[in-house]
Amino acid sequence: MTPLQRYIAEEIATDHVDGLLTRREALRRLALLGVGTAGATALFAACSQNREPTPESRTTSSRPVTTSVPPPGGENALPATPITWAGPRGELQGAWAEAPNARGGVLVIHENKGLNEHIRSVAGRFAGIGYSALAIDLLSAQGGTAAFGDPAEATAALGKIPPEEAVADLRSGVDELQRRVPGKKVAAVGFCMGGGYVWRLLAAGEPRLSAAVPFYGPTPDDPDFAGSEDVAVLGIYAEQDQRVNATEAVATSALEKAGLVHELVTEPDANHAFFNDTGERYNAAAAADAWRRVQDWFHRYVD
Repeated sequence: MTPLQRYIAEEIATDHVDGLLTRREALRRLALLGVGTAGATALFAACSQNREPTPESRTTSSRPVTTSVPPPGGENALPATPITWAGPRGELQGAWAEAPNARGGVLVIHENKGLNEHIRSVAGRFAGIGYSALAIDLLSAQGGTAAFGDPAEATAALGKIPPEEAVADLRSGVDELQRRVPGKKVAAVGFCMGGGYVWRLLAAGEPRLSAAVPFYGPTPDDPDFAGSEDVAVLGIYAEQDQRVNATEAVATSALEKAGLVHELVTEPDANHAFFNDTGERYNAAAAADAWRRVQDWFHRYVD
């Protein structure tokens, strides 16, 4: 398995361990990644041992989303419309949310579920606070996220994309963003797998970015951020997300070695994907605090 496929497989197994997926559904999703029953069983056991959930974290992980309060920035969100542009390997798809008199631009990188309504809403929220946003669809070469009737198949397809191809598409997204907000600074924000791709974009060298915000994204092995030395990085983690938190030390070391301006924040009492208001791990308090921190970071490094 590739590192990305393993990351996705571990996330599926963790969801099962936390009670968010039945064993049958977890086995089905893992099979789409090429993981058989024996391998899945071993993965469940490993995640159970590593998870060590407290009673509080288990409650937080499995509670349903019942709040009617708009998510952070939701009250001022602007519409996001479908767009396409020429990428390095063919047409790329995305959702574009334009801010009037934009102060800057944001490339939004989705979770391992693809470009769905939640990520479109995030792009709209950025536009609502003054930053035109482009949410890229990394499944464009496969017809786009909408081409997959089964979200689990979309996740499996994302795991099969070579990281270098995804990074090339992300670079093209930066090109398109700069074309649409000429003369403005741009940033990249990613969630879960998308947060991991923010780290990979920095490791590939992306000096055109002024800021980068990976939300609970796994750091790649032995990254070198020397080619992105002008990017100010705000890394956001969740206290209960042990799997991703295990890579934080690698990120810290690489950021310090490259001399990047950075701040790594861990939201207390929060779990992986706490910012996704459509998911069962949504944590309104942590999401609101993270949203405030992102805005402050953008005011300092993007405006």
